[in-house]
Amino acid sequence: MTKNQREFLFKLLETPSPTGNEMPGQRVWADYLGSCADAVDCDAYGSTWATLKGRSDHTVMLAAHADEIGWMIRHIQDDGFLRIDRVGGSDHATGRGRRLRILGDKGEVPGIIGNTAIHLRRDSLSDEKTPKVHELWVDVGASSAEEVEEMGLRVGHYAVYSDGPTELAHKRLVSRALDNRIGSYIIAQVMRRLAKGKKKAASSLLCLNAVQEEIGGHGAIMATYRLRPDACVCLDVTHATDTPDIDAAQHGKVSLGGGPTVTHGTANHPLIVERLIDIAAKESIPLQHEASSRVTGTDTDKIFHQAGGVPSALVSLPLRCMHSVVETAHLDDIENTIRLLTAFVRSVREDEPFHQKL
Repeated sequence: MTKNQREFLFKLLETPSPTGNEMPGQRVWADYLGSCADAVDCDAYGSTWATLKGRSDHTVMLAAHADEIGWMIRHIQDDGFLRIDRVGGSDHATGRGRRLRILGDKGEVPGIIGNTAIHLRRDSLSDEKTPKVHELWVDVGASSAEEVEEMGLRVGHYAVYSDGPTELAHKRLVSRALDNRIGSYIIAQVMRRLAKGKKKAASSLLCLNAVQEEIGGHGAIMATYRLRPDACVCLDVTHATDTPDIDAAQHGKVSLGGGPTVTHGTANHPLIVERLIDIAAKESIPLQHEASSRVTGTDTDKIFHQAGGVPSALVSLPLRCMHSVVETAHLDDIENTIRLLTAFVRSVREDEPFHQKL
């Protein structure tokens, strides 16, 4: 990873973009691709895509999602404390004692999700349960609802955790919002590598950074209906199951540093999956395998059945501690995913239908 790439990734991770308020991050992403893409555009709800023309109008789409989980102000008490609700799959079990960046009308306001001291909870520790979402309270330093209003805060404002990117030993990257800002980063690198190539790819490339994946994949539905690609590889994160107390028999075996995964079944088109496996073998890219017996739980489920059917497949980056402030990825997995997707786009012929045959 070059200095410029790292700066882009860290800026993308630092920029708050909770579901429903993705445009700050989308502007960072679009600005980065503006120098190499033939066009960058967005739709009414903020899904953003960049286009790199190939030798034909046959189009391959790489899709990631721009939104991150977060919180939203639900109620402001007379004493100045805030009550919050989840945006996407925020884990309220780990919410207490966290610092927040609240996105108010007058700019960001720092706050904390309170945590009653263990001394005052000691008598109930033996049967203590995870707090319910409505039991979490936020302190922004106000003593009244009027003071909260003076800060530019109201019901409906978003918040994200303050935790940004850092690095551990042995190529581990840690941050909130790696799900799926790291996917946004990866597809951007694929486009930049293809743009620098001496020869255009046979197919044109669409890189889609969709909104609202965390609440149902709505952005991917709207954008795919509009863009109508000929084939798609969706990129998201998956659970690395190599940490303590995770049962591989129940959740599958995926290792951090073991390479990207390809998913089999449901939305995943067998011919695209086969192509990805062949490319990984040819390019000596480590590849792991996952099963999808019903749904993938990603935007792939929303893309593949649009506009008469879009042959699609899911490639995932192993991630530890998903939906937390310490999501952890491996730099080698990131690079190998970029290599896999770059080679896939280059492999697609200008008339390749990816259709099953009788």
